Amino acid sequence: MHPHRRIIATALIALTPSVAPAAWQVISSEPGKRIEIDRSSITRDERGRTVALGRIILEKPIIDPKTSSAYRIVQALSSYDCAARSYSTLKRSYFKEEGQLLREDEVKVQVDMPVRSGMLDDKLLREVCRPKAGGEAALAARRTADRVNEATGELRKANEALLQNDVRRANLQTPPPAEKPEAESRRSQSAGTAASTAPAPRPVRQTLVARAEPAADAPRAGRAQPVVRSEPAGSARPARSAHWSYEGDSAPEHWGNLKPEYALCASGTRQSPIDIRDGFRVDLEPIQFRYRPSEFRVVDNGHTVQVEVGGSSISLLGKSYDLVQFHFHRPAEERVDGKSFDMVAHLVHRSEEGRLAVVAILLEKGMEHPLIQTVWNNLPLEKGEYVMPPGLSIDLAQLLPAERSYYTYMGSLTTPPCSEGVLWLVLRQPQQISAEQLAIFARLYRHNARPIQPTFGRMIKESR
Repeated sequence: MHPHRRIIATALIALTPSVAPAAWQVISSEPGKRIEIDRSSITRDERGRTVALGRIILEKPIIDPKTSSAYRIVQALSSYDCAARSYSTLKRSYFKEEGQLLREDEVKVQVDMPVRSGMLDDKLLREVCRPKAGGEAALAARRTADRVNEATGELRKANEALLQNDVRRANLQTPPPAEKPEAESRRSQSAGTAASTAPAPRPVRQTLVARAEPAADAPRAGRAQPVVRSEPAGSARPARSAHWSYEGDSAPEHWGNLKPEYALCASGTRQSPIDIRDGFRVDLEPIQFRYRPSEFRVVDNGHTVQVEVGGSSISLLGKSYDLVQFHFHRPAEERVDGKSFDMVAHLVHRSEEGRLAVVAILLEKGMEHPLIQTVWNNLPLEKGEYVMPPGLSIDLAQLLPAERSYYTYMGSLTTPPCSEGVLWLVLRQPQQISAEQLAIFARLYRHNARPIQPTFGRMIKESR
C-alpha cells in the first residue's frame, strides 16, 4: 500500500507534550513505517480525557502537496476517551527529518472516531490508557487488561476459523471415546470445565462466534462480542455458514435461518427496502441538515464501501440524530413507483436513545460526483483495512440534492440482523454519479442490494 494512504494510523497515536525529554516507545513496526508514542507526555485534560502525543516514521519520504517539500515523520496530538473507546485528533505536525519541522496543522473540527478491536488504533488506545505502575490495584488492572486483550485476539481468531468446541454438562458421566486423539481430548476436557453447571437432559454443543463485523446499515460498532448458541448434540442443522452475503446459501432469502438473531429477516413485518408507492401527499416538516466538514475514514467491510464520519447531524420532529456513517448499495435497494436506480447512498444517523434514522440518496448515471470521487480516491487496498487521509476532510452537504423533499416510512436495517424501528427518509431528487465511478464500485461489488420487501399495509408519506 502507498505509505500516504496508510498514514491513517498516525491520527490514532497520542500523548501530550511535556517539559520532560520525549520517551518514544515503539508500538508497531512493519516494512516501510514505525509507530511510536511518547509515554513521558501522557496527561489528563480538564474533561478527564487522556491526551497523548505519537508519531509515524516512514522509511521513505512523502511529498507534501501543501509545501511541495518532502516529509518523513508525522506527529499527532490526540485526545482519548478511554471509557468510550474513541479518540479525536487535535494537531498534526510534519517533519522532514527528526527535529526539522516542515509545517503544523491545527484540527479545527475535532470529531470523536470509534476505536476498532484488533486494529492498530486499538493497540494505541491500550497503550495510552494503560494504568501506570504504582499500587497493587493499578497492577491488577493492568493484568486484567492484558487478559482482556488476549481474549480479544482469541475471538478474532475464532471469527476466522469459526472455532467449535464440544461441551459436556458437568452432571454427565459419559467419557470421551477412547479413539479420540490426545490433543482433541484435552480441548474437550478444558471446554467441559468451563461449561455451565446447570443440569441439562442431554449433551449440548456450543458454538463460539466472534461478531467483529457490523452490518452495513448498522451504526459503528465497538468491541467484538462473543455469541454463544446452544443446540442438542447430534441435532440436524443446515451446513450453511452463519456469515451472510448476497448470493448462494447465505443470500438474503436465507438470512433468517443463518442465526437466531437474524430471525427478523424472515419473520419481520416492517422490513426494508420497499417499493415506495401510494403514499399520502402531505406537508412534511423539512429535514434540518446540520452537516459540516469533518475527518473521515473509509473501510471495505466485505459487504460495501463504508465511510465513518462525525460532527454532523439532522433533526426532525424535535428529535436530533447524529450522523454515524454512510455506505453504498448497487443497484439502489429502494424503488419509487416501481422505478429502480443505479446506486444509493445510505446515511445512517443515531439519536441519544439509540433510535436510527437513515437518509437515502438515490444515485443515477450522469456527471461525476466530487464527494464520491474523494471516497473512491481513498479506497483501502484490502478488506477490513481503514484509510483515513491526514489533513483531508469531507462535507456530506455536497451529497445532498438542492431539492430536499422526501418520502418517509418505518422500516428496518437492510442487512442482518434486519432490526426494525428504523425511520427511513428517502430524498426524492436523485444525485448524479459518473459511469466510471459506477464501474469502480461494480468491480468491488457487482450486486449488494437486498430484494424488495412486502409493505404489509405500512403508511408511507411524501412531501407534496
